[in-house]
Amino acid sequence: MLEPGEPDDEAVRLKTLQSLKLLDTAPEERFDRLTRLARRLFDVPIALVSLVDANRQWFKSNVGMSVSETPRAVSFCGHAILQDQILEVCDTEQDERFRDNPLVTGEPGIRFYAGQPLSLEGGSKLGTLCLIDTRPRTLDDEERALLRDLARMAEGEMIAVQMASMDELTLLSNRRGFKTLAQHALNVCDRLSRPATLLYFDLDDFKPINDRFGHAEGDSALKTFADVLRIAFRESDVIGRLGGDEFVALLTGSSHVEISTIMARLQEILDERNAMLQRGYDIRFSVGQIEYHPQRHRAIDYLLADADAAMYAQKQSQRR
Repeated sequence: MLEPGEPDDEAVRLKTLQSLKLLDTAPEERFDRLTRLARRLFDVPIALVSLVDANRQWFKSNVGMSVSETPRAVSFCGHAILQDQILEVCDTEQDERFRDNPLVTGEPGIRFYAGQPLSLEGGSKLGTLCLIDTRPRTLDDEERALLRDLARMAEGEMIAVQMASMDELTLLSNRRGFKTLAQHALNVCDRLSRPATLLYFDLDDFKPINDRFGHAEGDSALKTFADVLRIAFRESDVIGRLGGDEFVALLTGSSHVEISTIMARLQEILDERNAMLQRGYDIRFSVGQIEYHPQRHRAIDYLLADADAAMYAQKQSQRR
């Protein structure tokens, strides 16, 4: 048996997969109807929407399999995401990569596999829409085109999931997406006894920008600030736009010195953008900073409320 390798963009691929927040979620009709359709159209006993995680493949939709996941090391889909086109294995017993694979020699007794990689904007292959049969077979050109069409439909549903947790203007996580990712990060910090700090940003004098220069310019200011946040913070930090001119960033495992350094870098980048753009106004902000305490902040909403209050207090002190 040959274990699948890793794509060149594995780190980015896994981050994209995690950002979808699909792993370990309940079945959804939007995906299940595609696998039911695939099983009927191709007359196969098993059809799956499979997502390839770091050490496993997990089935978002599963028609015909008795398990919800298998190790990545024995997965056919782990091989499929290494290429752009359909991976078709017509007879596993004649393929040295798979002939002694436990999914071939044991349940479910795979003899045929065809998987079309699923990817979003950026090109990372997150998983597959795949067909499995217990007898050897071959797809013709029309069937391959049909499998690709069904896979495009699955990708469309994944994009819909992604957009539901993304702010369309800034392309940061929206309130729903941020709260989901941040809660997951806090749970990890709690389990590993690692520190976390929430920064709550509010743009100063944002309404006059809209009133004087128009809402299109206001949108441009929001996108500029979001871009500055993306540059200043680390890949491990969770950043989001809660709505209006309010932004948040959750930093995990950071010391006070590291946070001070990041904030200094953020201000420096913002100053450079203001000087470069010269739009007739400067983008400025107030920020509330709150350390995470598991007993006080039993959920992300409690941490957000404290950070919001700290931000408001700073804004009031600046006005005085």
